[in-house]
Amino acid sequence: MNFYILTLFPEMVMQGLNTSIIGRAVKNGLLNIEAINIRDFAQNKHGQVDDYTYGGGAGLLMQAAPIYRAYEHICEKIGKKPRVIYLTPQGDVFNQGYAEEFSKEEDLIFLCGHYEGIDERVLEEIVTDYMSIGDYVLTGGELPSMVMIDAISRLVPGVLNKQASHEIESFHDNLLEYPQYTRPEEWHGKKVPDVLLSGHHVNIEKWRREQSLKRTLERRPDLLENANLTKQDKKYLQSLKESDNI
Repeated sequence: MNFYILTLFPEMVMQGLNTSIIGRAVKNGLLNIEAINIRDFAQNKHGQVDDYTYGGGAGLLMQAAPIYRAYEHICEKIGKKPRVIYLTPQGDVFNQGYAEEFSKEEDLIFLCGHYEGIDERVLEEIVTDYMSIGDYVLTGGELPSMVMIDAISRLVPGVLNKQASHEIESFHDNLLEYPQYTRPEEWHGKKVPDVLLSGHHVNIEKWRREQSLKRTLERRPDLLENANLTKQDKKYLQSLKESDNI
């Protein structure tokens, strides 16, 4: 899978994405990540890509022309017009469902805004998806693009090992992950739950499922509306609501 990031700060995104699982996937040829500096497509000796907004107002706006030329450069390189994701607080909030959808693409372009934003005309010309990672304002689109690329990359076949892939599949039910423990068996007076030491895999899976349900109900009850729940799950959730456990 190929990711192209249109940005004013290519070093920032490449340093963050060339590490850990994503970095290994790049080295193994499973992913290709390129950061394209929008300033390289400015047509002035100073590499200026911003200007004052018409109608007045504070701050500068990124110009349409350099961004469009950078976009055309990618399209010519790959021989097609891929989806273009513009990172903006005005977009749909990114989630695992979007990660799955985007992971099926061969090529994706991420457009990172800065200053007071981007000239609306180029957005209308090239953007296919407006995405946000939350209801807050960041300095630019670089961090959101890195978050999304990380989440999408984990779904590309071969990027994760089988164990990690199973962890992703468990999230498909729209539940939070169950608590996990490692050695020692007791730390600060807190013991690992006995069921996890029992070696009884059926009981362990039952406990983990119930803990995921309980944690989701406690911390993100909104997720339960779209969760894939069995009759047993619903019965357990109802028992929690009727007890003093929540």
